[in-house]
Formats: sequence, structure tokens, C-alpha cells
Amino acid sequence: MDERLSKVDPRLLELLVCPLSKGRLVFRRDTNELVSEGAHLAYPIRDGIPIMLVSEARRLED
Repeated sequence: MDERLSKVDPRLLELLVCPLSKGRLVFRRDTNELVSEGAHLAYPIRDGIPIMLVSEARRLED
């Protein structure tokens, strides 16, 4: 397993929603991010902790 990838508790992923759109998030293992399709944002996961700040999110290209 790639060391940069974090392990995130699947139960936690079921509870988290996008702080902007309040929509469901999808875990993307390849980028180690939680993606909000509704808000077109990707939230990083650092050391196994999702950073759920809009200011820290990466804008997704259309």
C-alpha cells in the first residue's frame, strides 16, 4: 500500500457530508480525497483525518 494513502474508518465516511452542499461524499483512493460531486470540491485526507474546510478543498475541473 502506498504510504501517502490514509486509512479512513468506513463508518466515519457514512456520517460525513460536504459542508457546502450538505451532499454525500465519495472516497477517492487514488487521490486520497473525499469528493463532493454537488459542490465540485475534493477535501484532502491528512494522516487519516478528513479536512472538511471549504478553504482547504481543491476545486474539481468540469
